[in-house]
Amino acid sequence: MKKIAFMAAMLAVTAAGMAHAEERRITVDAAGVVQAAPDMATITMGVTNEDAQASNAMQATSEAVAQILKRLEGMGIEDRDIQTRDLSLSPVWTGRNSASGDKPEISGFVASNNVQVRVRDLTQLGTIMDAVIQDGANNFGGLSFGVQDPTPLEAQARAKAVAEATAKAEQLAQAANVTLGEVRQISEQVGGFHPAPQMRAMADAGGVPIASGEVSVSVTVSMEFEISD
Repeated sequence: MKKIAFMAAMLAVTAAGMAHAEERRITVDAAGVVQAAPDMATITMGVTNEDAQASNAMQATSEAVAQILKRLEGMGIEDRDIQTRDLSLSPVWTGRNSASGDKPEISGFVASNNVQVRVRDLTQLGTIMDAVIQDGANNFGGLSFGVQDPTPLEAQARAKAVAEATAKAEQLAQAANVTLGEVRQISEQVGGFHPAPQMRAMADAGGVPIASGEVSVSVTVSMEFEISD
């Protein structure tokens, strides 16, 4: 019985020591943000046609998309930068909400084909958009800017985040009158790209006017420091 009591006491002391050791930590979070001019844009666009016959609606849509793809190829867009995102054929109903109680009927069909295109030469962006509209594009699902190689920006943002976190930990240690020790743990979360408020207008003669602005990449780090005394 004495042996059991002794072991229980030792476990309690060990647990208390571990809790005390865990308390002797300084944990901080910090974010690093880097802004840069984009060098790539992603457009989602497509063609939609309606006709009484499903085959006619799909044929008209397919012909327009084929012309758009041919145009993009001629403007230097590579196959790897073009991807079909949505292809659909849906009926158009009439009489669904009729107060007379008439039976709903299919009056036609809507065919839609949307593609996502990466433009790596931003000087062509406005001209490309103008050209595909002339070729029949009547759906635009979005335009976003980015960079082709985010690695250097992420490295800069990461370094800024670590420096900021270290500075915070040093301030906390000084305020608490303790000495900051070694880093015990560090983790990060990359926040991705976001539009930044600074805007740079891009003039495209004869094309759709585009403002590329800047993009920002953020990295958030969480660091845990030991208290050395």
